[in-house]
Amino acid sequence: MRFAPTDEQAMFRDSVRRFVADEYPFDRRLKIVAEAPGYLDAHWQAFAELGWLSVPFPEEFGGLGGSAFDVAVLMEEFGRGLVVSPYLSTVVLSGRLLTDANGEAARTLIDEIIAGKAKASAALLEPQGRYDLNDVATKAEPDGDGWRLSGRKTGVPFGATADRLIVSARAGGGRRDPEGISLFLVDPGAKGVSLQSYRTHDGGSAAVLDLAGVAVKRGDLLGHAGKALPLIERATDVASAALAAEAVGAMEAAQQATVAYAKTRKQFDQNLGQFQALQHRMVDMFMKCELSRSMAIEAADGAGMDDPAERSRRVAAARALIGKQARHVCEEAVQLHGGIGVTMEVPVGHHLKRVMAINATLGDPAWHRHRYLRYLRSADNLAAGGVA
Repeated sequence: MRFAPTDEQAMFRDSVRRFVADEYPFDRRLKIVAEAPGYLDAHWQAFAELGWLSVPFPEEFGGLGGSAFDVAVLMEEFGRGLVVSPYLSTVVLSGRLLTDANGEAARTLIDEIIAGKAKASAALLEPQGRYDLNDVATKAEPDGDGWRLSGRKTGVPFGATADRLIVSARAGGGRRDPEGISLFLVDPGAKGVSLQSYRTHDGGSAAVLDLAGVAVKRGDLLGHAGKALPLIERATDVASAALAAEAVGAMEAAQQATVAYAKTRKQFDQNLGQFQALQHRMVDMFMKCELSRSMAIEAADGAGMDDPAERSRRVAAARALIGKQARHVCEEAVQLHGGIGVTMEVPVGHHLKRVMAINATLGDPAWHRHRYLRYLRSADNLAAGGVA
């Protein structure tokens, strides 16, 4: 496993960091996120021109063939700079679903995504299912040469600005059965589609999607009917590994800003950094950042694995630990900044908001902890000769 970036990854990191510093300084960010949908389309076009939208796509799809480590480099800098964009939802999550599903419609949309001409969003979660990807009540019923979709999806990231939606729907089986789930491409402007957009507390946006007998063509079925759950689980693991890297970037930025603040802020005629109790707290923050970085590397390594159980186990372990540690570090940063830490004028409070939003995306730390333990028990049973 690589613990240090390659020369190419270091150059990539530096270029992303320069872009964020030049085009996305904190004062300008405040103005951007104040308006819906929370990002500038000009920045999205810049991502396309810089080649960032093609990073994770295989070369045979017109991409750069980047690994989960390459995506992690970019996402960490996005976390550090508090960049709000549909990159994760369009390129990482939807991109993985489209790549694995393949097919003419998927390849056409991938071409448009890489060129910056289209954005996509995956509608995978439902009100009753919390974070369970197999809890799908949305129905997909055969209709002549196509399908009709009916149901409700929640937490669709940047759904209002997506040109295409990737929707999971049940073509067979019971509500929680792993079999019977299919993926469909849906036009947000189609008859029967309703999107209720809302702003998220980290500056982004999401939507509730209602489908009322929406007609989709046969060619808009992604992959094989009823066999989509493995594709969904792999894509969400890849996206979760990217989120882990983003959380590390956010918590490290908050920790470094706190150390810098403690060196200049005076209390009782001394810099805050001279108080031993505060030194201990800042050292603890640093150690949590280092531990989280190692787990983010573990998640990126796991995201590229073909073994679904081992992949999910590593990613779940990373999300469980990083989610808890990142929130603690950012809360400490706010506290050590004092009253100014909860104002809009300094970034640390915004880093805390982003970390909290990450913890609510594709599973919170407690959910990932239970998921990790479930895979661990399955592995122990197999090692003992039992049944997983």
